[in-house]
Amino acid sequence: MYSKLTINSDLTKLTKKIDGLKDEMIQTLSNLIRIKALAPENGGDGEIEKAEYIQTVLSEFDIKRYDSKDDRVSSGIRPNLVVKLKGESKRRLWIVTHMDVVPEGDLSLWKTPPFEPVIKNGKIYGRGSEDNGQSIVASIFALKAISELNLTPKYTFCLAFVSDEEVGSKHGILHLLNSGVFRNDDLILVPDAGTSKGDKIEIAEKSILWLKFTVLGKQGHASRPDKSLNAFRTAIKFLLELDEILHKTFNARDDLFNPPYSTFEPTKREKNVNNINTIPGVDISYMDCRILPNYKIDDVIKVVNDVASKYKCVKVDIIQRHESPPTSENSKIVVILKRALKDLRNINAKVYGIGGNTCAAFFRKAGIDTAVWSTIDGTAHQPNEYAVINNMIEDSKIFAVLPFYE
Repeated sequence: MYSKLTINSDLTKLTKKIDGLKDEMIQTLSNLIRIKALAPENGGDGEIEKAEYIQTVLSEFDIKRYDSKDDRVSSGIRPNLVVKLKGESKRRLWIVTHMDVVPEGDLSLWKTPPFEPVIKNGKIYGRGSEDNGQSIVASIFALKAISELNLTPKYTFCLAFVSDEEVGSKHGILHLLNSGVFRNDDLILVPDAGTSKGDKIEIAEKSILWLKFTVLGKQGHASRPDKSLNAFRTAIKFLLELDEILHKTFNARDDLFNPPYSTFEPTKREKNVNNINTIPGVDISYMDCRILPNYKIDDVIKVVNDVASKYKCVKVDIIQRHESPPTSENSKIVVILKRALKDLRNINAKVYGIGGNTCAAFFRKAGIDTAVWSTIDGTAHQPNEYAVINNMIEDSKIFAVLPFYE
């Protein structure tokens, strides 16, 4: 099962080595939390400070930078880091994590400062602690443990730390894919979703479609609707009809996912008028669609446009769309991950799909087998986000042994 690694010798040394790095791992995650790596879309200055810190942590390795130009940030670049440890085979196994985080949101909901780490009851609190700091640190110290023990993995072991994941990945994963960093025979693990037991491996994601609806009416006094056209009322009728038709048309079920059906949710509405006694002439709203992979996004868009055309005053804009095929349950990355979880944790992991979106979708669309897995409580994007310290340590052990499996 292993290459130059046995259950009762080198494997034990490797896992014990990671146990011994616990304090250093906690300190590294704490330092990462203090770096407010927000995308410019979220009012931040990008990931350059966090990238430079990671470079110092991995200073003993040869790190290659793949910078994407972005004039919106003070550095002018969005950094991406790649580090490799040569294995017996030229085939590569990657752990891909993202450096950017989301904003803290409503500060009144936080019990501790979002960007100041607080350690309590075996957890580290702070924005970005679980998403994706925990896995950044776990991957770094998996690499360090292998290197310090002078072990040679079967696969060349590669880490990628990317920018821009939270807002579309144009300057992160897509930049790396366009730069030819990845190959079709690569094995990729994206630790950006998971369960609290670490017993499920994500192999599929619903397609994502974000839509903007602009309804044009005629503004007027609320006492004279006969001289106006209420864009708000039209928007309500349109959205209700669209909601019903989408759910009836795309009603297939797939138990791989939770929930096991496509979702079409009206979400954000922009402000229309400032006062109660004015009929709005413009109404703008949005819909978040998460579509089972057996449906084509273009078919959904056609239905949306057909309904919109009946109203003659509704403009439809596509804000975001992503779709990708699933990874096979029998792919090498899924198989060896299952074996590692069985050997180290005695877990018989199951596969599943999610309605969320990770950068795995871009790899899958490019034809590269990708699994999404980590051990998390699911506090990402929430106030009082935290990472469980033991999860970070145990996930690091899984990352470390993966490149040794046949």
